[in-house]
Amino acid sequence: MTSDTATQDRQGRTADRQRPSWQARLRRFGPVAPAGPGVRERLVPPYPEPGTGVWTVLGASPGTARLLARSMGWAGPLLVALIAGLTRFWNLGSPNAVIFDETYYAKDAWALWKYGYEAKWSDDPDLNKRIIEGFHQVPDAPSYVVHPPAGKWVIGFGEWIYGLNPFGWRFMVALLGTLSVLMLCRIGRRLFRSTFLGCVAGALLSLDGLHFVMSRTSLLDSVLMFFVLAAFGCLLVDRDKARARLADALPLTDEGEARPDAGIGERLGLGLRPWRIAAGVFLGLACATKWNGAVYLAFFGVLIVLWDVGSRRVAGARHPWQAMLRRDAPWAFLSTVPVAVAVYLASWTGWFLNSGTYSPAQGWQHSGYFRHWAETEGGYSSHGFLSGIINPLASLWHYEHEVWKFNTHLSSPHTYQSNPWSWLVQGRPVSYFYESPGAGVDGCPKDVHEKCAREVLALGTPLLWWAACFALVYLLCRWVLRRDWRAGAILCATAAGYLPWFYWQERTIFVFYAVVFVPFLCLAVAMMIGGILGPPGSTERRRVAGIVGAGALMLLIAWNFIYFFPLYTGQAIPMDAWRNRMWFDSWI
Repeated sequence: MTSDTATQDRQGRTADRQRPSWQARLRRFGPVAPAGPGVRERLVPPYPEPGTGVWTVLGASPGTARLLARSMGWAGPLLVALIAGLTRFWNLGSPNAVIFDETYYAKDAWALWKYGYEAKWSDDPDLNKRIIEGFHQVPDAPSYVVHPPAGKWVIGFGEWIYGLNPFGWRFMVALLGTLSVLMLCRIGRRLFRSTFLGCVAGALLSLDGLHFVMSRTSLLDSVLMFFVLAAFGCLLVDRDKARARLADALPLTDEGEARPDAGIGERLGLGLRPWRIAAGVFLGLACATKWNGAVYLAFFGVLIVLWDVGSRRVAGARHPWQAMLRRDAPWAFLSTVPVAVAVYLASWTGWFLNSGTYSPAQGWQHSGYFRHWAETEGGYSSHGFLSGIINPLASLWHYEHEVWKFNTHLSSPHTYQSNPWSWLVQGRPVSYFYESPGAGVDGCPKDVHEKCAREVLALGTPLLWWAACFALVYLLCRWVLRRDWRAGAILCATAAGYLPWFYWQERTIFVFYAVVFVPFLCLAVAMMIGGILGPPGSTERRRVAGIVGAGALMLLIAWNFIYFFPLYTGQAIPMDAWRNRMWFDSWI
């Protein structure tokens, strides 16, 4: 081999080594995010200075325009939440009936506030009608229930204020539904560093039919959604504050910019993290509402780990995983899991405290279901000085074991059950209430030729959910090709609420379980709308096209929500109008 040939061979091997990997080549097809100017900006991206152009055009002085622009960080979300609240509280007591599973949760909530535990109501088939007429007496015999009490305590608070009536048992759910819109606006603003996109996400949530109906129905899933969303928001705040501490501790260059430092990145302790503890509290409340809140505890735990590793790496740590395991992981665990367990147990306080009375003839009376299982049927109750603690905990453990068996083996056929494969396309909504009033009755027009239809249909706004299918694919590309942490966070939260149900496909499940991850679908669509609008520095022509496309999508979703509004609120409409809204046979 000649020297020239050897040189060419070495140059060829060098070129092969320098050729970008297939992952790097694929990333060229993804959207390119602008590079941050420094380490601090990578750790804590700044909020852009709000524009004042709109207010200046409206005649405001420069100082007033700046003040108004800066106030939109709260004014915008509050306005969106106000509109959402007005629609959710409008005619909240209608239908004036016990609809769908309100027959369980409204009654259990009333008994909880009366006795501290769920009580067994009468088996009278006309009981629901009597409750609407004013009956509210419930005996103190315990009832076997299959969900923890936290969500029912929340529902019962509205009943405590307004009484055992439809408005009372729906009040707190409507309030939490409204507050969730406000939270999502603020979460989207922090996530995207854009007040506009945050308000878009909140507006989409306010326009979703499933979230709307669930916010007006006394079921546990909307309460669960609120606690999960609150936990996600707390983790986002904690992420920003922890990364800001890292950035503040980094040494500065001669130009005054932060630079990475291996010692600080690997050894700096981040101190007390109250927002992470708050997330643990909300996750505990989620678990104490329905057990699938525990899935979010696990998924968000993975999210916390990945965020801490990423923070350490950007700060300069040579071994970010080891640094995270030493400095962050133990405190992260203590801030979430034990806190969540403590909150879960605290939600059973009423059950623990109401130990009842004992008589040889009747046994234990006036106490919660299985409250004294350890002393009676368990056969291994403690008799020492800790018996007042060990026996109730053993009884609760047995109760939870029985609930687990019930929930995992529930397979009774139901007319409106659905497979999770159909959820994202809204293949099988759930009818909560249906009546066929005649002409001139219950709002039915007098000039109709046949009966009207009054229905409350738990149907997500179709165009929003179908757009969310594309948005999830877009976010998956962002995460895989660009390693966009925002896309990963939204996908993680969506997966936590959606994927586990595929394991329980034989179980009786319903599409309204999906309300828990509806806020994250709205974040996904908002992020896709941000992509449609175009990245910073886009040409004017590109911006105009993006604004037209994004505006058209938002208007179509709003129209779709308005079109189905009578089906969300139980308004009487002519039968032909009802049939026109049944786009698919599976909706009937």
